[in-house]
Amino acid sequence: MVRKFLSGLLGGITPAARFRHACRLLEHEGRSAQGFALLGRLARGGMVVAQYQVARAYLDGSGVPRSPLEGVRWMHRAACAGHVEACFSLALMLLVDPPGHGGDHRGADGLLPMALPEGIDRWPDPAAATGWARQAAQAGLADAQALYGYLLATGPESVRDPQAARMWCERAARAGCPQGDLGLAVTHFSASDQLPGTDPDAVAALIRAADSGLPTAQYMLGLLHERGWGLSLDRTQAEQWYARAAVQGVRPAQARYGALLLEDMGSRPRNAMTAETWLRRAALAGDREAAALLGDLHARGEAALPGDHEAMIWYRRAAEQDHAVACRMLALLYMHGRGAAADPDQARHWLARAAELGDVAAMTDLAASLVAQGQEMHSVTGLPLPDFMSAAQAGDPVAAFNLAVCLHDGVGGVTDPVQAASWMERAAHAGVVNAEYWYGRMLLDGDGVAADAVHARLWLERAAEHGLAEACVAAAQLRLEGRGGPRDHAGALALYHRAARSGRADAMFSLGAMYGGGHDLPPDRAQALHWFTQGAEGGNALSQLMLGRYLARGLAGSVDRVRARYWLEQAAAGGVRAARDELDHMTRTDEHAPT
Repeated sequence: MVRKFLSGLLGGITPAARFRHACRLLEHEGRSAQGFALLGRLARGGMVVAQYQVARAYLDGSGVPRSPLEGVRWMHRAACAGHVEACFSLALMLLVDPPGHGGDHRGADGLLPMALPEGIDRWPDPAAATGWARQAAQAGLADAQALYGYLLATGPESVRDPQAARMWCERAARAGCPQGDLGLAVTHFSASDQLPGTDPDAVAALIRAADSGLPTAQYMLGLLHERGWGLSLDRTQAEQWYARAAVQGVRPAQARYGALLLEDMGSRPRNAMTAETWLRRAALAGDREAAALLGDLHARGEAALPGDHEAMIWYRRAAEQDHAVACRMLALLYMHGRGAAADPDQARHWLARAAELGDVAAMTDLAASLVAQGQEMHSVTGLPLPDFMSAAQAGDPVAAFNLAVCLHDGVGGVTDPVQAASWMERAAHAGVVNAEYWYGRMLLDGDGVAADAVHARLWLERAAEHGLAEACVAAAQLRLEGRGGPRDHAGALALYHRAARSGRADAMFSLGAMYGGGHDLPPDRAQALHWFTQGAEGGNALSQLMLGRYLARGLAGSVDRVRARYWLEQAAAGGVRAARDELDHMTRTDEHAPT
């Protein structure tokens, strides 16, 4: 009798009321299974909102054992019935790349199903994701509008529509969705053939997204500040934005934050220990630049627990991702038996790989290696050259760079500066770091292309951003002189510091000169003496001259005429005529000094 009474009472409750009751039970720790059972009956009965909640329960493991396959199956069913949030959720899931191969669809966190649910033909499927995002966007969901705009801007060619992308992102932004502001910035940056940051509206949208806490926007804003694209060149601001994005797990932000911490900003000292922490996070997540920098820290003895073995581990991580400089550094470790037993075959292998990737220094080292072994070389670079032309025409950027080098230097008997510049530009646009540097120099010198200091500066700074020491020196000189853009002595100082850490003695001389006075920086003769000393010990003749002068005249402390004479003699031997004049002056002064 009681059971019949309760059955009749529940039968009189509306489906909407039963749904609300099921949701409350699902959230109750001790009654979640009962809530899921009730939701399941409603979902099987055709209630679309219950189907969506069942999907979420399966995906979250709430009230039922976790089942990605069932979760996606019910999400697809709800989306097909027009449930807006289900359409949006399915679009997001269809964009996730499974990490495995050969039908493994588990996803990085186990979110995706092992097998494809009924109604889904392949996974991931960006085109299908775009269709589901469109359905949710047209229904008015702001987050879906932002996602749809993003996919129209950056998705497969078959779905791209830049004008519609901007319209949907603007609609999402007007609804107060930070992802809409981020989408506005991304749609401009991806559609424009100009440098990022040239559209004030896009920059303003990016700032709003970053201020709203979106880590991707914070990283992009840091990038604009670091490179001076559309915003003031401000490495301190860049560091702050990178730090905020790094804390939220953005891998490239972690790498850039770590790299900037290795620089002496003036407002704060260099912090190698914290830098190592962030670089390690980024490197373990797969960032090759961070791995290469960690290798540098260990190889130079600057890591918390430095060691050549650790340096080799990190260089190998970067080298296996085709980081050219890391390939060369790994080769050098094998060559000198640091971190492992000396292995000429491994050294030659990694040198050859670095040369193939366009590292000019590796080409020289490889040539020397082959000469020492008496092997025949097929080019002046020492690299047995394949047919770079066919690979370059097929779109290989490294082949395009190598072809440009050959055409520029006459390797193979043909010299064509114009074609060299054309292929170098292609390689530079594809992100080959050495090509960015070479093309910048060609633009600066008018070598095979019309001279253009503005674009030369941009390309050289891009290569410098990747840590290429030669590019750092060249870009710093342009900032110092105000060529191709405004004078920026503080920025030049930072670039010289980066090059000096790579062992460039000419950069050490430039640092000494800048700290010595006469620039848009407060003089610091103690720092000048330090850098002239570093440069002198590194063999730079001008540094030897200046160190001799400082010591002879006591410009940064006490006079030391013995050391002064030694360094002036070294400079004179290096061909610096002014050093001989300084020595003659010292001799005359010594002769007339009271005894």
